[in-house]
Amino acid sequence: MISIEIVRKFLNSKPSINRTQLEKEAGIPATTIYKALEGVQPFSAKHLEKLEVVMRNYGYSENSFSKARCVSLINHKGGVGKTTTTINLGKALTLLGYKVLLVDMDSQGNLSQCFGVHNPEKQVIESLITREPLPILEVEENLFLAPSDIKMATYEIKLITEVGSEMRLARKIQALTDQYDFILFDCPPSLGVMTISALNASTECIIPIQPESSAFNGVRNLIEKIDNVKEYTNLTLKVRGFLFTMVHPNQTIHQAIMENVQETYPTIPVFESMIENQTVIKQSQYLNEDIFRFDGKSKAAKQYMALAKEVASVETK
Repeated sequence: MISIEIVRKFLNSKPSINRTQLEKEAGIPATTIYKALEGVQPFSAKHLEKLEVVMRNYGYSENSFSKARCVSLINHKGGVGKTTTTINLGKALTLLGYKVLLVDMDSQGNLSQCFGVHNPEKQVIESLITREPLPILEVEENLFLAPSDIKMATYEIKLITEVGSEMRLARKIQALTDQYDFILFDCPPSLGVMTISALNASTECIIPIQPESSAFNGVRNLIEKIDNVKEYTNLTLKVRGFLFTMVHPNQTIHQAIMENVQETYPTIPVFESMIENQTVIKQSQYLNEDIFRFDGKSKAAKQYMALAKEVASVETK
């Protein structure tokens, strides 16, 4: 029988489904779903049984949430918000009820440092050049971290010379996909072996992009690299879309660049959610806290939660 967690994940994945209609089709009292998801009143076994029958009509199966969705946050330009997005998207997904693993693929180790991990005893790169499993630390409830630091830069050259270097991470991740709902890769500002490794291990990728001319100019090379991975090594990789970050919504130049990106790459979706340039984000970064811990009622927290709901959805627009 399904659980409340499954109902929550299913509704997150298909936000267009009307909950009231779902209750009517299942023959259960109005507001039953709302009360259960808000912790007011739990589902009864009978209600869950009826809901499962109707959910199957909308595409639910036992395998719907059996494997993690693996998402690379990628842009070879630095300073566009990859790490900040990885942290806050990951935390938002846990608040939606998902179990999330964050993988630090950057030798700067900023993702790891945000969780107070500065000199990890074991780290990602060591796993890739040995037969050791990926090292994983639990940093919060339902939030886990595979850490890295500057040692990655030293061993990266060794990894390049190893057989199957760009596919090794994918093999490690395959052993973990039944343990998490989402695995997020924070990629370095380059298109080297660590970024390609993350793309080969991913089911999809998100491109954070700042609406500045300098960020836009390098997008073509990035898209070509992703296309090469899709053609030669990871045939199922999907580009989930551009995510505009550090946006000044009232600046005409930002609006123009965002429109230009969509016109130049019409086949690549754009997230409806955007992350505005806000002081509260910089303050949370300074204190090494995610935005929800620092100020969960802020506009930035609402924007990252909206992004998480978009990411969790499997519906195409």
